[in-house]
Amino acid sequence: MTYPTNTPLPPAPTRRRKAFWLGGLTCTLLLSGLAWSHGDVTPQAVDTSTLPRLGEGWRAENPYRANEAAIKVGTSAFGQNCARCHGLEAVSGGIAPDLRRLDNDCASLKDAKRRDACVKDNDDYFLTTVRHGRSRNGAVYMPPFEGTFDQEAIWAIKSYLETRREKPLQAAQ
Repeated sequence: MTYPTNTPLPPAPTRRRKAFWLGGLTCTLLLSGLAWSHGDVTPQAVDTSTLPRLGEGWRAENPYRANEAAIKVGTSAFGQNCARCHGLEAVSGGIAPDLRRLDNDCASLKDAKRRDACVKDNDDYFLTTVRHGRSRNGAVYMPPFEGTFDQEAIWAIKSYLETRREKPLQAAQ
């Protein structure tokens, strides 16, 4: 709004009220945009047609470890389905665990047998969590994905996460 040069500006309280109202409106619009920006939380299909089929029985360990095709599929699947809670490139913003740290406790183990057992335990924990979800006191912290993802998709995501490790596993000695 412009005023002729000879018209005084409105009193300060009116300007402050307008600024306060505009600031509140701007804040409300930004916050509502953030709430809606979470996007569609319906799990998206994962195309695993480029990966070797794993059969009906669930594998106890990641059969796609270091498989480039699986990492590519897992990267896409993570971005479509997991990043909204676990963060882009698995860097959590605090909503859910930072999955780069999933097997940090294995990284410092020097004994190859102990390290392999640790990695196997982490594979089992990951598989169980993704398949069945996590809840506490009736609150769902992670929904179950069994029936939505096949094991090829789950292990492809795990293969991707292994490329994002905070602490790389030491080479076998």
